[in-house]
Amino acid sequence: MTIKHLGLTGSIGMGKSTVGKMFEKMGLPLYNVDARIHDLYEPGGIAVDPVGEIFPEAIIDGRVDRPTLSRLVVGNDKAIKKLEKIVHPLVGQDRHEFISKAEQEGHAFVLLDVPLIFETGGEKNFDHIIVVSAPENVQKKRVLARDDMTEEKFEAILARQLPDAEKRKRADFVIDTNCSEEETFDQVKALVEKLRDA
Repeated sequence: MTIKHLGLTGSIGMGKSTVGKMFEKMGLPLYNVDARIHDLYEPGGIAVDPVGEIFPEAIIDGRVDRPTLSRLVVGNDKAIKKLEKIVHPLVGQDRHEFISKAEQEGHAFVLLDVPLIFETGGEKNFDHIIVVSAPENVQKKRVLARDDMTEEKFEAILARQLPDAEKRKRADFVIDTNCSEEETFDQVKALVEKLRDA
C-alpha cells in the first residue's frame, strides 16, 4: 500500500504548527518544512555554505541567522528566488528521505506541513489538503503578538499568500482554530478517524 500524502497548510497565524503537533499526537509522522529548514541552517547544516555564498552577511557563528536573512530577502523577489533555488532542492531531498522512512515503518499517512502549497502549485503532490483557518482579526492579533513582527512585515508576508477564503475553498478539509485547543483537537481526532476509515 502506498503511503498517502496529506498537505497541511494555512496562512500565517492560523495555528498550523499547533494543529500539526496534534496530528503528530495522533500518530501521524509530521514533516514540518520550516522546522527542517531551521535544522539545515544550523552549524553543520547542509544549507549553511550555499546560503553563505549568496548572502555572506547572513552567516553568523557558523549558522544562517534567520532574522538577518529575513531582512535581506523579505520584500525582495529577486533575493527570495535566489534563496529558494538553494533551499528547495535541499528540502526536497530531506523530505523524500523522511517519507521513505515513514513508509518503511508502515504508516498509512504522512503529514507535510507546507506554508505555501497553493501558491507554489504544489497541491498536485498531495492526496488530501487540510487548511488551518481562523478569522482575519484573530489571525492579525496572533501574528502581531510575535516578538519580531511588525505590521509592515505582516503585510509583506500576507501579500505572498493566497487569501484564506480561497484556501478554504480549495481545501479537502478545514480545521477551524477560532476555538479552544481542546475543540481544535476534537476536529483533528475526527478527521484522522475519517481518513483511517476511508
